[in-house]
Amino acid sequence: MQPLKRRSLQLGAGVLSLALIAAACGSSSKTSGGTSGGTTGNTTGTCSWAPGLQFYGGENNSGTPKRGGTLTALGVSDVDNALDLNIGYLTYDYSMYDLYNRSLYTYPSVHCQQTAPTPDLATAAPKVSPDGLHATVTIRKGAMWNTTPPRQVNAADVILGLKRACNPTDPFGGTGDFSDILAGYSDFCTAFGNVSTTSLSDQVAFINSHQITGVQVDPKDPLTVDFTLVKPTGYLEGIMTLPPFNPAPQEVLQALPDSATVWQYVHSDGPYKIQSYDPGKSIMFVRNSSWSASTDPIRKAYVDQISISETGTAAGIYQQVITNSPQADIEWDTGVPPTNVPGLIAAKDPRFTMVSSAGPSYIVWNTVSPNNNSALGNVAVRQALNYAIDRSLIQQDVGGPSIAPPATHVVTPPTIGSTPDYNPYPYDQAKAKQMLAAAGASNLTLKFLYYPSSVTLSKNVQTLQSNLGQIGVHVVPVPVTQSAFYSKYLYKPAQAKSGYWDFALAGWTPDWFNDGAKTYFIPLFTGTTPSTSNFGLFNDPKLTSMISNALSAPTDAASAPLWHQADQEVMAQAAWDPLYIQNYVKIQGSQVHNCVVSPALETCNFANVWLSS
Repeated sequence: MQPLKRRSLQLGAGVLSLALIAAACGSSSKTSGGTSGGTTGNTTGTCSWAPGLQFYGGENNSGTPKRGGTLTALGVSDVDNALDLNIGYLTYDYSMYDLYNRSLYTYPSVHCQQTAPTPDLATAAPKVSPDGLHATVTIRKGAMWNTTPPRQVNAADVILGLKRACNPTDPFGGTGDFSDILAGYSDFCTAFGNVSTTSLSDQVAFINSHQITGVQVDPKDPLTVDFTLVKPTGYLEGIMTLPPFNPAPQEVLQALPDSATVWQYVHSDGPYKIQSYDPGKSIMFVRNSSWSASTDPIRKAYVDQISISETGTAAGIYQQVITNSPQADIEWDTGVPPTNVPGLIAAKDPRFTMVSSAGPSYIVWNTVSPNNNSALGNVAVRQALNYAIDRSLIQQDVGGPSIAPPATHVVTPPTIGSTPDYNPYPYDQAKAKQMLAAAGASNLTLKFLYYPSSVTLSKNVQTLQSNLGQIGVHVVPVPVTQSAFYSKYLYKPAQAKSGYWDFALAGWTPDWFNDGAKTYFIPLFTGTTPSTSNFGLFNDPKLTSMISNALSAPTDAASAPLWHQADQEVMAQAAWDPLYIQNYVKIQGSQVHNCVVSPALETCNFANVWLSS
């Protein structure tokens, strides 16, 4: 994913996403019964998906759930893809999809199970053939689009979603997660990439005349999708939580992907539908009368309406929520300022959640920047900069090591292949100076791309200016809006090649969990098109070979050392400078209950919270 994308992390007000492995929960609090799986008051302790990592959970789940009311969520930015389907790759897009565009598999609002894929539109786990090369998924009968009249969601809609995901206008950023698994998908996407980015008729004609050879409607059942796989794959449910596998209605082909009008053709198969959308200002969701609770095991749809405001500031939103101000139920794309976290913990505030993250925040170097005589294309320069940056200073900007423990390499625990004690770039400014001088790259001027709406990033600007200034590197801030940060800059290779930016601070969580090392390396360090998250356009044939070896390993145990070797290669080439693993912190008003935070969303599923007033 990749605001983080499940995917690239959101760095708003000291908040990042998390990547945790779900299973059973070990908690110091008493859990309540019921389908929500929430807790009474606060929970502290550990979940078995993250041994040794602490959480503090304030789901505020006391009382009997009530229906009705309008949930008001406050944010500072907009969704990344105009409420379009299948192409969103940031967490705030995912948080909206959960309301109106259901997945085949998703993550439940159950404490300590938020990262365990479970059937959503699918009736059960994928049915896999004995040789592992064929899988079928059947959609729930009665799951309907809110068309006139309502229409059953079917297998053809899943195929359309997969086709749209690699459109040439704005493709999904993580197709590398499954393009090597799904037979014919790479060929389809390569051909689609040659179609006009601006011609709707050309794109529709291509979709209607070309097929993905490995995805077909089962000839015996229009609700069953038949998948042909290139090789046996043990993480199909993880892959199928991703938006490309979300069904798409035919009506969405009436507008170009990510266009200003596309949301008007987005029909809903979830409990809510889009009533209005004013880009950069507001989104309003209302109940979808075509949705039936009996077909949805994930969402309770307690509230009647969900109002998203996009015009606030991180500090202002926090103050409104913490004081239980009217029309300020919950934060959306922001979080608790780091300086406020200790007080909330000390007060045992039942509205506050903090969960240890297993995803890194990192500096990405633009390896193709023409600035400074293309100095960042020199591995020795990037290595020197990694030695020069004092991670502890960046951690203080976030709230200190208890909130942001250090990250020193790419793959972080508990993902298979991580080695916690591996630190290739200890802080050493003397060595950094020597290396820059030897490379003939003294007195660099580096452009730092960031969005000022983030309290943390604004602090990072000052910290890095001071820190790198000590070795003669001048940092020039390049401010952009939060909504444009990824979609208009990092995901646009032309911006990197033009030298608009030299480095940026982003973050990552795997697109699925535990055996998700693949979702670090393929999106982040391979490919040069907008469909990858290789923002710095890093290229290393040796790494490509290592990734291939790891993917060919027969077991997780066999792949772990191979992923670690790939990690070492990335760090040797200094494509990144990992900074910290951050806790994810969130607060909601006293009237909001059952806010079970999901790492996939960076918030709770709004369809499962209820209001006491």
